[in-house]
Amino acid sequence: MKEKPIIEVEQVVVRFSGDSGDGMQLTGTQFSDTSALVGNDVATFPDYPAEIRAPKGTVGGVSGYQLHFGHKEVNTPGDAADVLVAMNPAALKANMEWVKPGGTIIIDIDSFTEKNIKRAGCSLEPLKQEKMGDYNVIEAPITSLTKETLKNEGLDIKSILRSKNMFALGMVYWLFNRPLKYTEEFLEKKFKKKPKIVDANKKVLRAGHNFANTIEALPSYRVNPAKIENGTYRNMNGNVATAWGLLAAAEKSGLELFIGSYPITPATEILQELSARKELGVKAVQAEDEIAGICTTIGASFAGSLAVTTTSGPGLALKGEAIGLAVITELPIVIVNVQRGGPSTGLPTKTEQSDLMQALYGRNGESPVVVIAASTPSDCFKYAFEAAKIAVEHMTPVILLTDGFIANGSEPWKITKMDELSSIKVPLASKDNKDYQPYKRIAENMLREWAIPGTPNLEHRIGGLEKMAVTGTVSYVPKNHQVMTDERAKKVEMVAQDIPELALDGTYDDKLLVVGWGGTYGHLLTAVNELREDGKELSIVHFNYINPLPKNTYEVLNKYKKIIVCELNSGQFVNYLRMNFPNIEYTQYNKVQGLPFTVAELKNEFIKLLEEK
Repeated sequence: MKEKPIIEVEQVVVRFSGDSGDGMQLTGTQFSDTSALVGNDVATFPDYPAEIRAPKGTVGGVSGYQLHFGHKEVNTPGDAADVLVAMNPAALKANMEWVKPGGTIIIDIDSFTEKNIKRAGCSLEPLKQEKMGDYNVIEAPITSLTKETLKNEGLDIKSILRSKNMFALGMVYWLFNRPLKYTEEFLEKKFKKKPKIVDANKKVLRAGHNFANTIEALPSYRVNPAKIENGTYRNMNGNVATAWGLLAAAEKSGLELFIGSYPITPATEILQELSARKELGVKAVQAEDEIAGICTTIGASFAGSLAVTTTSGPGLALKGEAIGLAVITELPIVIVNVQRGGPSTGLPTKTEQSDLMQALYGRNGESPVVVIAASTPSDCFKYAFEAAKIAVEHMTPVILLTDGFIANGSEPWKITKMDELSSIKVPLASKDNKDYQPYKRIAENMLREWAIPGTPNLEHRIGGLEKMAVTGTVSYVPKNHQVMTDERAKKVEMVAQDIPELALDGTYDDKLLVVGWGGTYGHLLTAVNELREDGKELSIVHFNYINPLPKNTYEVLNKYKKIIVCELNSGQFVNYLRMNFPNIEYTQYNKVQGLPFTVAELKNEFIKLLEEK
């Protein structure tokens, strides 16, 4: 057989899609891990329904996994796919709008039965629609060839059909010249107690690879390794990075790490990751509800642990009163909120940035806390570490905001060495202090010292009632309440002395300033960079520290006549900026669809503003 020519490309977007039980998340993860291991830069976006087993064959039950890999820096999982793998009609219908014209669509033709087409809600036979002529459609008999490959393996039909995702993966591995060995090693490790399953999946993987080699209509591509900084890397999603950042903070502070949490999508993986780290001294409690989760965390902090609780928007609402307790007792805790679509139960598996106002103000009384936000899957490590450092060094609750997109998405992370991290100074009260007063302030940062229960000479009262300044006894004195309220607020304000100034990417001569916060960073940066390549003049600033804001925020914003604030809500951060800097004019661009921005929509919006007179 004549060998096909290999086409070199800079970057590619691939989307795997099928029923919830088709293993698309595993398939996508394996392809992204392999791409990272061969040296490509990678960004991913898992997208799946909230139901554990969504209605089979329906559009609502489609599970997808998109990844963007390339020879150059990749900051988003891509807008539209160059290659779509659709395991059934519903997957094809749900994803047609996300495939580039001229792109390749690989379908399991065995699943395109009359029954499945009707279940997907297609009015016409999908492969006969006129628009299908815009794509390179590969009709692969994935199910029947999987059955044929495994007919003599002694497996039941359910086990055989479970491996058809490996056939599709093998095809895409051939398409992009990816090695099979990393997935084969994964299978050997995952199913080491089930050698039959290992052998079956490996056979199907190779069968898919060989089948792709025989299809004349299927080209072969090469994406060369990216030029990245030397170091040891691993593919990391945001939830695991968050857990590791907290582990690093525990080691640097010398404190035991405690997590008290109730499982909630999409934050549960942080609890799972930390509960598996008992060898590192982690104490984990899976609480009966959200309120119990944070109350155990407050108790652990009172007892001298680095204490953390994890949740999503509905859980943050339930934790509100207890966060106020941590504020008034001035105990250090970290609350990780992995934001999802709301209100109420909302969209549990979809992303949003709509918990910002809740994080800032969602408690009774004057109850200020530090609020920071991570931007990418890998920098969840950095900001989890920072959240713990600020909480301990300033004796205050800190809310760390991530979101479903960066929590589940992954990218290569250069493994951080412990000596590269800053120290964490724990403000423990000295047992030799015979005149200890629980609310006596350290002048330079307004914090009170941390007294561990049971330490001689450090006995003190604690509780939810207002405290007398310095002594900590219960107080209803009006002027004292004013003093304590002001001091708690001042303590949070003074955190601004320890955080970096806002970094401007651009110049003050640019005609437009793009402003974002949290997990929108990759899309905003990519849109700005692509427009700069076209000669457009625009700058970008991205906020990770939200309360308090960086000291130079007004100075930067005030230099621009045109500012656009982009966020995945109806305008919470832009209104927060208006509250703080009312004399500056802002334009806003918002999206509340449970999906990240696309680079294309951002570029269109920025161009409109740049061309406006």
